[in-house]
Formats: sequence, structure tokens, C-alpha cells
Amino acid sequence: MAKVANFDKRKARVRRSLNAGQGKRPRLSVHRSSQHIYAQVIDDAAGKTLAAASTMEKDLRSAGKSGANKSAAEAVGKLVAERALKAGVKEVVFDRGGYLFHGRVKALADAAREGGLSF
Repeated sequence: MAKVANFDKRKARVRRSLNAGQGKRPRLSVHRSSQHIYAQVIDDAAGKTLAAASTMEKDLRSAGKSGANKSAAEAVGKLVAERALKAGVKEVVFDRGGYLFHGRVKALADAAREGGLSF
């Protein structure tokens, strides 16, 4: 139970700092499970998702990649960046949730930066 409480505290702290300095930029939110990784570009003012990608999609699943490794996270980062640029979003704020910025989360962020998003 303590792990969940610590995660929720980290998540609230990250979200508070994002809202304080956000301005008008959409949020690139990351969710990581033991088998998959998901990313969304969210416009909080309008309450809409502008772009999304995950390892659950047929393109990434048929490539034979596991959703639980860095290469899959990089593929999701590139895909969400491509879709965000197509939707007209170039600048975002990175919301890592309660996850630490290393491993798959960092790989996704670096790939999104390479794909053209700035944060």
C-alpha cells in the first residue's frame, strides 16, 4: 500500500509543477504498465486528446516487438510525435506521471524529441 501512496504523491507533485508553469501548451502524458507503454498529447483547456500512440496498436504489435522494452518505447515516442505534428502541435510539456525519468519513459521522451516535439 505504501508503494501506491508514494506513486500518487509523485504523480500529484509532477502534475502540480506542470500546471504552475504550463502556459498554453498541451501535455504529453505517459502511462507505463508491465507489458505496454502509452502516450497521449492532451489539451487540458479543451479537455481533448490531440494525438495518441501505444504498443497495443497493430503496427507495433505485428512488428514482433514486446511492449515492455526500450525499443518499443522509442517507436511509440516517434509515432506520437508524428501524429502530434500532423495535428499542429510542436511544443508540449512532458508529464511523466509518477514514473521516474529513466528507462522506457526516458526512451519515449528522447524519441519524441527526435520526432520533432519540443519540451
